[in-house]
Amino acid sequence: MYRRSAAAAVLLAAALTLTACSSGGDGKAEASAASPKPPAASPAPDPADATAAPAPVAPDAKPTGAVLPDAKLVPKTGSFTAPQKQYLSGRVPEKTDPAAVLQSGQEACQRVERTAKRDKDAAVGALVAGEIPGAKDAITFLCPEQKPVLDASAKGFPDGTKESPAAGTYRALTQSTTCTWEAKSKDGTALASGPASPPNPGDKITAKIPSGTAQFISNGCYAWIPA
Repeated sequence: MYRRSAAAAVLLAAALTLTACSSGGDGKAEASAASPKPPAASPAPDPADATAAPAPVAPDAKPTGAVLPDAKLVPKTGSFTAPQKQYLSGRVPEKTDPAAVLQSGQEACQRVERTAKRDKDAAVGALVAGEIPGAKDAITFLCPEQKPVLDASAKGFPDGTKESPAAGTYRALTQSTTCTWEAKSKDGTALASGPASPPNPGDKITAKIPSGTAQFISNGCYAWIPA
């Protein structure tokens, strides 16, 4: 009888020990699952952690709704010049300060001017690539001294696919050494491609587009203008 009671006590103690260990492990797992730790590094911030900023309005984005008539294009103080009024015509939504719209155009002019002072090619490339929205109208009315930059950009086209390009020699406005290009006919046949060898930093990259080119495809070249 004594031996049976002792054995039963040992078994009971062992069972209680296993139960306690099991309960402790489950509790930790549940706690971990309930409040997972964030990763050490996230590839992108959680949208819920930040407030989205409103998208900027391009200076040349004319409103689709009602706009102020030209007679009401009057600043709160001072007056607009004739070119400024021309720029603002049909561009200012109702209940909007015309001066705020004018400022957007002036900022586009400033960006072109600053870039052109450092590197004219960079300014031309920025216009070709569409990186300064509204530059065309801003230059035309507000900073005509930048017209040479605008004229040069009008002859170019951005990186990507250009349909039916004019034949000729073009120069890539890029510092990249990974720029590649290919000219294709209507049936997809490759007419020309390049560069012939990988360019070195600082090398000028040119492309000779033959007549009959239906598509000019480039990658990593930023923008093209006639050489």
